[in-house]
Amino acid sequence: METLAALATLWFVHLLAVMSPGPSLVVVARSAIAGSRTRGMWVALGLGLGTLVWSLAAMFGLNALFALAPWLYTGIKVAGAIFLLYIAVMMWRHARDPVPTGETMGSDSEDRPDLLKRPGAAVRLGLLTQLSNPKVAVFFGSIFVTLLPAAPSPAVQAAVIAILCLNEVAWYTAVAYAFGVQRLRRGYARAKAWIDRTCGGFLTLLGLRLVLDVR
Repeated sequence: METLAALATLWFVHLLAVMSPGPSLVVVARSAIAGSRTRGMWVALGLGLGTLVWSLAAMFGLNALFALAPWLYTGIKVAGAIFLLYIAVMMWRHARDPVPTGETMGSDSEDRPDLLKRPGAAVRLGLLTQLSNPKVAVFFGSIFVTLLPAAPSPAVQAAVIAILCLNEVAWYTAVAYAFGVQRLRRGYARAKAWIDRTCGGFLTLLGLRLVLDVR
């Protein structure tokens, strides 16, 4: 019974964290509006894969490794900041590009940002967005220590990882579905330059914050 209560609490706490605004929300929403609802869902799947990586890492002691080798945590934060800044630059660079149609979305042109290409690139974008933030692993490690028994069974470990991944994929799939509404897409087409630059500015601030945290 205590284990079920702990898992329920874990589910709720993590869901609240997933729902908080951040780069994942920006990337999924922008992909769904600029591309398609399906494309946003592919990005959500990539976020789920990133959650799988970080949750496994936290489960098997990545926090302890960070404590022993702070330079590793610093290096991951710097790499994450560079990735977020790259996405921000791409959004600014393509802010005035017209919204792609179904035909242009199917072409293989290389001059569009990754989030507007094939499903594999959308999954990769979601994965890299999630992996760019090592604080996710620290968060997982902290709630594992707080909510789970000291030596959880393999079944409990599997349930925890499933809860975290399903939370991530389910929430951002819902976000992609909502932002894939045609009315929102038409509104985005009208205000694309302003919206993309606002999103790019937000990601820039997040990237700079990661850099400043390194100091």
